[in-house]
Amino acid sequence: MARVGEGRSGLGSRLEGLVLALWGKHDRDSEGWLPLWQHMEDSASVAGMLWDRWLPWSVRRLIGRVLPGGEADGRLLAVWLAAVHDIGKATPAFACQVEGLADRMRAGGLEMRSREAMGPDRALAPHGLAGQVLLGEWLEEVCGWEPEECWQFTVVVGGHHGLPPEDAQVYALESRGHLLRTPGRSRVVWQGVQTELLEACAEEYGVRGRLGLWRQVKLPQPVQVLLTALVIVADWIASNPDLFPYHPMDVPLFGAQRAEAAWRKLDLPGAWRPADPGGTVQELFESRFSLPSGASVRPVQAEAVELARSMQAPGLMVIEAPMGEGKTEAALAVTEIFAARSGAGGVFFALPTMATGNAMFPRLLTWLRRLPSLEGRSHSVLLAHSKAALNEDFVDLMRGAGPVVGVDVDAVRGGKGATAHREAVAELVAHAWLRGRKKAMLSSFVAGTVDQLLFAGLKSKHLALRHLAVAGKVVVIDEAHAYDTYMSVYLDRVLSWLGAYGVPVVILSATLPAARRRELVEAYAGTGEEAGAAFDEVEAAGEYPLLTAVTPGGSPLVRRPAASGRAVSVQLERVEDDLDMLADRLEAELAGGGCALVVRNTVKRVVEAARVLRQRFGDDVTVAHARFLDVDRAVNDKELLRRFGPPGAETDRPTGRHVVVASQVAEQSLDVDFDLLVTDLCPVDLLLQRMGRLHRHQRGDGQQDRPARLRRPRCLVTGADWSAPVPVPVRGSVAVYEKYPLLRSAAVLLPHLEAAGGKPVRLPGDISPLVQGAYADDAQAPAGWGEALDDARRRHEAQRARQREKAAVFRLGDVAKPGEPLFGWVAAGTGDADDTPAGRAQVRDSRESLEVIVVRRRADGSLSTVPWLGRDRQGRRLGGLDLPQDQVPVTFAARAAAASGLRLPQEFSGEVMDQAIAELEGLVVDAWQTKESSWLAGELILPLDEDCQTHLAGFALRYSTTDGLEVTRA
Repeated sequence: MARVGEGRSGLGSRLEGLVLALWGKHDRDSEGWLPLWQHMEDSASVAGMLWDRWLPWSVRRLIGRVLPGGEADGRLLAVWLAAVHDIGKATPAFACQVEGLADRMRAGGLEMRSREAMGPDRALAPHGLAGQVLLGEWLEEVCGWEPEECWQFTVVVGGHHGLPPEDAQVYALESRGHLLRTPGRSRVVWQGVQTELLEACAEEYGVRGRLGLWRQVKLPQPVQVLLTALVIVADWIASNPDLFPYHPMDVPLFGAQRAEAAWRKLDLPGAWRPADPGGTVQELFESRFSLPSGASVRPVQAEAVELARSMQAPGLMVIEAPMGEGKTEAALAVTEIFAARSGAGGVFFALPTMATGNAMFPRLLTWLRRLPSLEGRSHSVLLAHSKAALNEDFVDLMRGAGPVVGVDVDAVRGGKGATAHREAVAELVAHAWLRGRKKAMLSSFVAGTVDQLLFAGLKSKHLALRHLAVAGKVVVIDEAHAYDTYMSVYLDRVLSWLGAYGVPVVILSATLPAARRRELVEAYAGTGEEAGAAFDEVEAAGEYPLLTAVTPGGSPLVRRPAASGRAVSVQLERVEDDLDMLADRLEAELAGGGCALVVRNTVKRVVEAARVLRQRFGDDVTVAHARFLDVDRAVNDKELLRRFGPPGAETDRPTGRHVVVASQVAEQSLDVDFDLLVTDLCPVDLLLQRMGRLHRHQRGDGQQDRPARLRRPRCLVTGADWSAPVPVPVRGSVAVYEKYPLLRSAAVLLPHLEAAGGKPVRLPGDISPLVQGAYADDAQAPAGWGEALDDARRRHEAQRARQREKAAVFRLGDVAKPGEPLFGWVAAGTGDADDTPAGRAQVRDSRESLEVIVVRRRADGSLSTVPWLGRDRQGRRLGGLDLPQDQVPVTFAARAAAASGLRLPQEFSGEVMDQAIAELEGLVVDAWQTKESSWLAGELILPLDEDCQTHLAGFALRYSTTDGLEVTRA
């Protein structure tokens, strides 16, 4: 075994004597340890390799742009900061923690009190903060810097554990010098080793001659954030003993040889390096997407590509176009162009829900596999939401099914040398090291819920990592109209930071209010109030489809592509909110067959309607809402697509009559097509989304393949008392949407809802006028509606103000002026932010919800997975698998159980949640609470009896695969 100090090279070769006894890492189990200088060298080496081999060019350019030596200076600065990041460990407050290693240092003259003797004061000197202070002292005393010149650099060291220090913490430590150097004769010894380390780092990493120039620099806050994040990543990799072994080492490796061996073992996929896709727009779409034979690119798609190519620089583009117009394909085409022009190294596709994220993920994979690459490189891919590990497409990436390989962090892979100038399809991997909660978003290609993006605007620990994750990507935000005031507060702040980073952004919507369009564009541009007049055109534009673009700090561009020519006229009709009348009407409408979609605004109304309709239609009624088990909902979505998806060989559309009763899950992501629509009154933008499921596809010439009675698209609007002087929406709808948006929707639809045959809604022609009319501040009220609308508006504005105020509490501040250090950047924050119910509640204005795993309790008391589960892709049975209570279940059974997750409804929030948790904790299986039980440890289990029923917190629960979860008072 190699002895400590043997084979020193690089940084170690510049050090002698006592400084070599300083320790930086220790393993309590093995008693292995690492000298401080070695960890500093390892971190610097990793930072250099991250810069050269992993960091996107857009990030390198952003950092280098503010330094006198450009990207070369950027690399020097990043490597040097990674080297000195742990200088705070060269202090008695840190070194006293391991008595045996502290004794070695005492023997050489580095005196220190024991950990116990130091007492609570030691907590005032975490080594990151101590390092910030020591580095600042050295820059001032040795290099002649002023304090304000130091802080913008030293804060990177202070924040490398996820929380940049606050001013008060710095002052508290500076007044307690004994924590940094033991007073008395040992003080000069401590100062000597600290200075020796810092001097050696300056020489070894080539910054000695640059420091005089850097002191003139005003580092923008985005650059401080990215340097902090890069140091964090370098530190984490260098702290992994599997990659960088502790002393004593079985196989001694030092210097560059040690770092290269670790990097090969890590095998971290590099950033995407796209080439600018040349050729015509038609050629681009044919090569990336499955265009039907003879199909042409639609005008909005062609105009979006041309705009992306002609913009002065990549920036923000808002694409507004009708449902089914190919916005997703347009966004991906623009993304590829933006990435090539900006140097972005990946893509984050943000969607409103897990269901839409799951639906997008295979489309993203298909697109990625069609992207040409100059090298046969691996690229990391992530599905970013809390149930991603249950998604079969993502699981295939992790386990290496077929041509796609999952990479294990300990695997050493050879034979992958890149061939210069050879085109090859990039290999897609779910890299093991990038699967951690705080690291996952660093993957190159990500599809996930918008929460993951909004977390970048939430004060939280390790926020710098979230910023690094998005700073090197193109960000696509889908369904932008779906985010309420609370979420929009976070989204606008995130957009302002994305603009500061120069991150290209594509925003998609079919129904975006003009005022909201302006807010999004202004937030990204960051030009301030003085540029307001330049954005008037953005809000005034009433054309549809519409493209809006802006570069950071620039003036907006507006393009008005032609409509594709695809048009449909929908006849609207008011119907009373009576279930028997609804059943009668559907019987009449579907007498000759046909498929109807009934959309209700609450799950309770879905279940009530389905119960009545089954009395008339029997098994020809399907229910879809969010209160199903995760696995059942996925099956339901696939079944809806199979039966009601686009025409083709894979669709098995009912030949007779059929009714689907659904909640809002039918509004988004699912490409389903119905002959007749019945919907509760809802905000007009959402109602138009629902209409997008009506006659969505052509079925024969003139829709001749549809039943004769249903060849003209019709939408029946219910969920309100239409007989009142002012419509009265049902209580459930008001609880979900508030009264004012519902009344504004009814007001703009009034000309289309006249009993004597109102004029049809023309899609897409009427989409923009209806949306802008519903959300305009100066909208006129229908005769007799004024008082009711005014009262509802006052309540609505008060609620929006409450949402804005509530969201602002933990919202990240705006980008400060260059040179302003990140002190207190996330002060008074939320701690860790993650994709849990509690985490999501921080960026959504919703109560924290309770999630459980549903299992079957047999008559003999044993547990199993629920019996109706089908088979996995390998044909293995998932239902009825034993879940022993005296040991950890086998992994296959545990994962099958975890797929039966269920979010309990709002009845189980507030005080009832506490009671429910207490009862569920009484059902915890102790044998499952181990690290070997990764699928079930820490989860709440809800056992159902053999009749699929149970009681919880005063409620009776019943579950069925047809209707989902039903909850009633016990």
